[in-house]
Amino acid sequence: MVTPAGRLAQVAGPAGPLDLLTVGRGEPATVFAHGAGSSIDTTRPFASGVRGARTFFHFRGHGRSVVPDLPWSYADLAAELRTVADEVGATRALGVSLGAGALLRLLCDDPDRFERVVLVLPAGLDRPRRGPGVDELQRLGRRIAEGDRAAAVEFYRGDGGAGSAAPGAAADAWAEQMADEVVAGRLSAVGIGRALTTVPGQVAVPDVALLARVTVPVLVVGQEDDVIHPASVARRLGELLPQARVEVLPAGGLLWAHRATVRTLVSGFLSS
Repeated sequence: MVTPAGRLAQVAGPAGPLDLLTVGRGEPATVFAHGAGSSIDTTRPFASGVRGARTFFHFRGHGRSVVPDLPWSYADLAAELRTVADEVGATRALGVSLGAGALLRLLCDDPDRFERVVLVLPAGLDRPRRGPGVDELQRLGRRIAEGDRAAAVEFYRGDGGAGSAAPGAAADAWAEQMADEVVAGRLSAVGIGRALTTVPGQVAVPDVALLARVTVPVLVVGQEDDVIHPASVARRLGELLPQARVEVLPAGGLLWAHRATVRTLVSGFLSS
């Protein structure tokens, strides 16, 4: 059951309770799905300027949401996203990184579920991801699950699940703050560790041919020189989705160097 707008609540998900927060009122209703290791709070900047009701939630293993036994799959995450979207009557959706993969998986099953969709930093499609970037995520995930604060700092400084990677003192301070949240238990070290060690190597889209059925408008936002979220994936989605608009921004961190641009792109697309 959802509590009044602006208050953290929980909804019964497929594997257990999921954190839920709705802010604002009216139409359109949009659901926002975070990246691995991210949270409701770190995803809220993507909703800046978007009109109507905006709903954020924590996937399994994040915040106070359930931490089920392994294995986890994109199908599991898609089911959680659908549960939240149905609960609040969302007609539009945005997914970041892991959240983008869950959203793509949902659209493979139900291509008309949303009227408009934003995919921020999609990381992979129909092939398991391999390479040093994924290996590093899994290594950090194992250390984070054991409560290693230094590993958490390294993770958030380098990626943080939201395209936040950027040089500078502000980014370093943010990484330290997020690591404190993990160590203090406000973000689940075990859950984040499981997400990082199991999900990155999995396939989000079982068959890219299914994406041809997604005829709703889709905005795809990528970033150059991103090892975890290759710009080539964003560009490939532009070829596979019938009504895709692709915006690939320069390196520097979407929420650091390009926050104003991202706000304009996302709010203009979702509020129209």
